Amino acid sequence: MSHSEPLPFAAVDLGASSGRVMVGHVSDRGAGTLRLDEVHRFPNRPVRTGATLHWDILSLYAGVLDGLRAAGAATGRAPASVGIDTWAVDYGLLDASGALLGNPVHYRDTRTEGQAEKVGALLGPAALYAATGLQYLPFNTVYQLTAAKGTAALDAASRLLLIPDLIAYWLTGEAGTELTNASTTQLIDPRTRDWSPVVAGALGIDPGLFAPLRGPGDPAGELLPEVLAETRLSGPVPVTAVGSHDTASAVAAVPASGNRFAYIATGTWSLAGLELDAPVLTEESRRANFTNELGVDGTVRYLRNIMGLWLLQECLRAWESEGAPQPLDRLLAEAAEVPGPRSYVDADDPAFLAPGDMPARIVDACRDAGGKPPRTPAEITRCVLDSLALAHRRAIEDAQRLSGRAVDTVHVVGGGAHNELLCQLTADACGLPVVAGPAEAAALGNVLVQARAAGAVRGDLSDLRALLRATLAPRRYEPTRDRDARREWDRAAARG
Repeated sequence: MSHSEPLPFAAVDLGASSGRVMVGHVSDRGAGTLRLDEVHRFPNRPVRTGATLHWDILSLYAGVLDGLRAAGAATGRAPASVGIDTWAVDYGLLDASGALLGNPVHYRDTRTEGQAEKVGALLGPAALYAATGLQYLPFNTVYQLTAAKGTAALDAASRLLLIPDLIAYWLTGEAGTELTNASTTQLIDPRTRDWSPVVAGALGIDPGLFAPLRGPGDPAGELLPEVLAETRLSGPVPVTAVGSHDTASAVAAVPASGNRFAYIATGTWSLAGLELDAPVLTEESRRANFTNELGVDGTVRYLRNIMGLWLLQECLRAWESEGAPQPLDRLLAEAAEVPGPRSYVDADDPAFLAPGDMPARIVDACRDAGGKPPRTPAEITRCVLDSLALAHRRAIEDAQRLSGRAVDTVHVVGGGAHNELLCQLTADACGLPVVAGPAEAAALGNVLVQARAAGAVRGDLSDLRALLRATLAPRRYEPTRDRDARREWDRAAARG
């Protein structure tokens, strides 16, 4: 099936700080067409009630409806399909009638403290990794569920839906669990691509809570009549499952040629790793804290979660609250003039996970490590970016060693692709060229999976990536040739 005019596809892309509805125009005619337009953006503001940090899910859903209405108005027609991607691990609980049992809890909430030890007593870390291939993160869904045991909401729940599946359920009335996001729950076996009876049985978690699994490209229902009325769209409008974990969609939109590439999906988090055909479930991989998440077209996202630009975002918030806001462009320019890597921190340190006074925590961490503490905002910013570049290097080197897959290029996608200093420092630290872009990789991957399901484009991931390369213009950063600078990065990496 081919189309003479580009078809519009609506990508709902919800991030930790904002949500967007984008319209992608796709056609395989001639050299191919791929264009992405943002039609609506809205804030994502978590809300603390009592001691618990929640997502304001109803506000997010209202933003989605507004965005779909804007998509129709922008194109003069209903989208050919709608796809939804969000962050991972979090969920909503529904009762037997389909009603939401409270606002979903935020993964940065403290309820999971101590849960790893409880899980470890029932199923040791080695057995848990062998069954699921997921790295330890304190907020993984499995720890959230053990923390929720005995609560009124979980006791009353008939259905658990991950965040993108919850949005899709409200749009269509049909419940499903998309596989790439399900793989982040630490309840999926990456070899069978199904629920792990080992984990569910040991922890007393009923897989029946989850809706049936579906994969990227599968149909996920059609917009309900009341949704069509609310959005002023003419139906039918199908909803298509995409890589609903935003990183799965972002990796699908890495404009790589061949398989000798590493990727870093940057934003609040840095997800750094390789795309593989099979999981790596060795004990060495577990100890290196690598994860095997499922990707589009049967791939495995073999990666390490790194704290990411959250460190800088929290610094900017702290300086603004102190009455000394720092314009980002100027701050990055000043940071580029600071010699480095002179001071750095472990970007994976759990001490940086919670919101709060990030500049003070970074200074304290540098001092505790025996380094020279940064003093000015520019020095703190350079410390953050040097630390991220080093964390990227370690993750990519470890991924190659543990998987046996060598790489010759690093692709940086997501919001961090706009950060020229971070991209250059990553190239310098890794000693490899960095190809930066697209910044809106999650939305593009979302759109491309929809377009292929609708017949607007054909082929496998390599064909989708060829269309990206033909229509987008990523920027290339070459690593420094300065021998002294390269030796300094080597010394910094060796200090651990």
